Amino acid sequence: MRKRTFVVLIGLAVVAAAAVMATLGTAGTTKAHAGYKIYILPKATGIPVFTQNGLGAKQAGKELGDTVTYNGPTTVSGAAQVPFIDTAARQGYNALVISTPDANAVAPALKRAAAKGVKIIAYDGDTARDARTIFVAPSTNSLIGAFEVKWMGAQTHYKGQIAILSANATSANQNTWIKFMKQELKKPIYKNMKLVKIAYGNDDPTVSAQQAQALLQAYPNLAGIISPTTVGIQAAAQELQQEGKCGKVQLTGLGLPNDMRKYVKAGCTTKFGLWNESDLGYLSAYVAHNVVSGKLTGELGQTFKAGKLGTFKVQVSDGNKPVVVLGPPLVFTPKNIDKFHF
Repeated sequence: MRKRTFVVLIGLAVVAAAAVMATLGTAGTTKAHAGYKIYILPKATGIPVFTQNGLGAKQAGKELGDTVTYNGPTTVSGAAQVPFIDTAARQGYNALVISTPDANAVAPALKRAAAKGVKIIAYDGDTARDARTIFVAPSTNSLIGAFEVKWMGAQTHYKGQIAILSANATSANQNTWIKFMKQELKKPIYKNMKLVKIAYGNDDPTVSAQQAQALLQAYPNLAGIISPTTVGIQAAAQELQQEGKCGKVQLTGLGLPNDMRKYVKAGCTTKFGLWNESDLGYLSAYVAHNVVSGKLTGELGQTFKAGKLGTFKVQVSDGNKPVVVLGPPLVFTPKNIDKFHF
């Protein structure tokens, strides 16, 4: 009887040990691959494009087992982002993913957060290189700038006065795209197109509409407006429609298909673009997760898998590094606008 009991006890001990080992293995996997706290800080909340970023990031968080928080100021301002950076550091977030309109304004706060162990990843709008580990770019800056000029040229038959309606004068991504627009405009095919004004709507719908109206009044022969911001292009389209100038003054830039659908069907624009903003947030969360886990250090050539989006590589893009690029922009036209719903 004792012998049988002893055998049973040994058996139970083996099972228990196996269970403990399995638990430790699971715990080790969990620690290495999940359970991180990631803070997504947009330029401002209440803007649809950033809302999509947040939704995509939260989807990635669910897949990874991470906790993703999306929050930020209600106005587009680097200074307004600083308290949120400090909060993320104080609350022990493992990573902060930020799109900023003012790299200089947020850099000191980002460095303070990094000193407390927070991994900094920039996305959409980059910050100072020494204030982040990796920048997640929606596309290459040169492609974005060049495509917007090409879209405008196709609509104006490569002639006439054009203007740019941007977001903030301090916004790094906007200024970089405009730089590449100017480079594209130097090509012979655009010799009859002239950039007459760069206006700034501060990514505010009211201010952007006012700036669009001012452009139309100041340049009665204006052939087109390029707006490399989703807020600006929608405000410009609304202004063109109100003034009965859809089709007379061409419009292109970067916009959400859901925002622009009715304006496309009203003839206010026939070609504009963007990328999948949900995918951009999704990719950014995967980058943050891999930076926290130590898989990504910012070394060029490193690769990683980002769930449904596949494999990505850390690279140099337009002289900027280290960068992870989502891909080329999508192009929306009257023929395909109803295929996209974001």
